[in-house]
Amino acid sequence: MKVRLNKRTIDEASYEPPGACYLWDTELASFGVRIYPTGRKSFVVNYWSRGRRRFFTLGTYGRMTLHQAREAALEVFLRVHRGEDPAGDRRAANDAPTVADLAERHLKEHAAIKKKARSAERDGRAWERCILPHLGKRKVADVTRADVAKLVTGMAETPAMANKVFSLLSKAFNLAEIWGWRPEGSNPCRHVGRYKEEGRERYLSENELARLGEVLAEAERSWGTTPQAVAAVRLLILTGCRSSEILTLRWEDVDFERRCLHLPDGKTGKRTVLLNAGALQVLEGLERVEGNPHVIPGNRPGSHFATLQPFWDRVRKAADIKDVRVHDLRHTYASIGINTGQNLAVIGKLLGHSKILTTQRYAHLADDPLRRANEEIGATLAATLTGKPSVATRDASPTCPPDDPRGHAPASTGSRFPDTSCSRHSNSGRSSSPIVKSPVL
Repeated sequence: MKVRLNKRTIDEASYEPPGACYLWDTELASFGVRIYPTGRKSFVVNYWSRGRRRFFTLGTYGRMTLHQAREAALEVFLRVHRGEDPAGDRRAANDAPTVADLAERHLKEHAAIKKKARSAERDGRAWERCILPHLGKRKVADVTRADVAKLVTGMAETPAMANKVFSLLSKAFNLAEIWGWRPEGSNPCRHVGRYKEEGRERYLSENELARLGEVLAEAERSWGTTPQAVAAVRLLILTGCRSSEILTLRWEDVDFERRCLHLPDGKTGKRTVLLNAGALQVLEGLERVEGNPHVIPGNRPGSHFATLQPFWDRVRKAADIKDVRVHDLRHTYASIGINTGQNLAVIGKLLGHSKILTTQRYAHLADDPLRRANEEIGATLAATLTGKPSVATRDASPTCPPDDPRGHAPASTGSRFPDTSCSRHSNSGRSSSPIVKSPVL
């Protein structure tokens, strides 16, 4: 029906079945009002695009005035004249993927294929807990740099997690460009800064390791805990492996003859872990559970130990090393290696690092032997200058007399553990002077 649209004609109009009911304006062609069975009325325009008739809703009558609707209609007609398809564009925008869609596709087509299962699970948790509650309903194409900055800023109290979420988002938006969900070069993570993370370099002193050994022995004797949990901690210390590598270890991967572990799916891929005498002794002392292929079996048939955390929480409390994480046992292995004179390349190979830069975090530990030597030299020089006997400082290691009649180089009796008096080393505030030379594990 065609009428001159004004407030009266629109107010008096009612729905007339069947089908869609329209009032078309006699003044502005293709502009009108659609009346719904519920009585709701909307301003609309219709036009032709690519041989098809299109209807475009401008707004709801009552929320939009007739004058505003006419102005909006003229803008739509101008876009059509330029060759655009406003209705098609709106439909495409409504159907455009959201960040929730991006998360689903990222996990399915990237994380599940190119990442380890545990890493993919962590990505899933990051999406679910940190990203989707804030951006899940947003269109991928509409996410801005300000949105990303706001999300990251909101995680200021957990900078390490914030950086991981940021990296995840950055990768996902790179994929969105590849999938055609965003224009090329439009990643909203660009120029959004990361948090500076303080490197955590915690490793056990000789005293702490001795206490830990005593607690493990006590746990084995009287805690009523499974011997596998104790064995797992000992293996972590003696091999420098990651906890996931020990907890998922299978007997088929243990090569007693060649004294090594063949890890088929470590964090950095397939690798071989050499076994020292202590690690071999631990493995030889474990009983195999029939029907379970795992070295550290879990409670369910065929499963492996899920997590050491509850057991470790009890152990570190008893050993008075409450700030030490399970992963710090790996740092301890590396620190002792450095202080026994091993170079970074060797330590990196033993730890299974794929990049030497990863091992570089332990480089400063090589300063400890130098520090001891420097203290000894300084004490000797000071004594000569003052004419007083040389006094060994706390950091200095005792040495043999330089005039060894056998002509041998003096053997250092210094500790093989890092000098934890250095401010770069984290400890519990106790003296690091060795008490037990051979810690019992």
